[in-house]
Amino acid sequence: MRLMSQRPPSAVDRPPAASSVSDARLVEEARAGDQQAFRDLVLRYERRLIRVVMRFVSDHELAQDLAQETFLRVYERLDQYDSSRRFGPWLFRIGVNLTLDYLRKRKRRGRWVLFSEGPSERQPDPAVADPRKEIDLNQEVRLVLEGIPERYRSVLILRDLENFSTSEIAAIMNRKEATIRWRLAEARDRFRKLWMKRLGNVDAPTPDEMNDDEM
Repeated sequence: MRLMSQRPPSAVDRPPAASSVSDARLVEEARAGDQQAFRDLVLRYERRLIRVVMRFVSDHELAQDLAQETFLRVYERLDQYDSSRRFGPWLFRIGVNLTLDYLRKRKRRGRWVLFSEGPSERQPDPAVADPRKEIDLNQEVRLVLEGIPERYRSVLILRDLENFSTSEIAAIMNRKEATIRWRLAEARDRFRKLWMKRLGNVDAPTPDEMNDDEM
């Protein structure tokens, strides 16, 4: 069953009125058997879901596969959705948990794929600004994030990289907002210390030393 679109939505794929229909209405119609209603939900969320998953796996094809599996699980669990709550955070909770479970099963707890498994990169055109500088910075950031325990790193990604609100993250992570705020502050502090240590400016704890069981 293929739920996700294989090309950008167009006026043919999705009637203009669909964008004005609430998530709750689309879920209600999907529960009643309207497959187009669920396709509209997929079109509404698939791009951001793939982007969020990419923050964890850094592999577009894998992110698409995990997003596809997320939508399949959402479809199968529509009867479990509490319509008094927002649909988006519920969907992202399933997607983030699925992604983290995938990484754990591959024995990569807190460790991400930093390099694509695709063909070797070509040499850059000398006339064009070297994109490797930005890539190197992104890899440096990922290496630092790798040293932060999962429960803090996930909050940091969702808040500072994907701009979810504290209340949305609390719903996604199934935690109280106070816990999310504490974890975010802790995550930022740990990132800063590890980043400064990587730059050789200050002494900071190693990732193993920082992997404690607080909150």
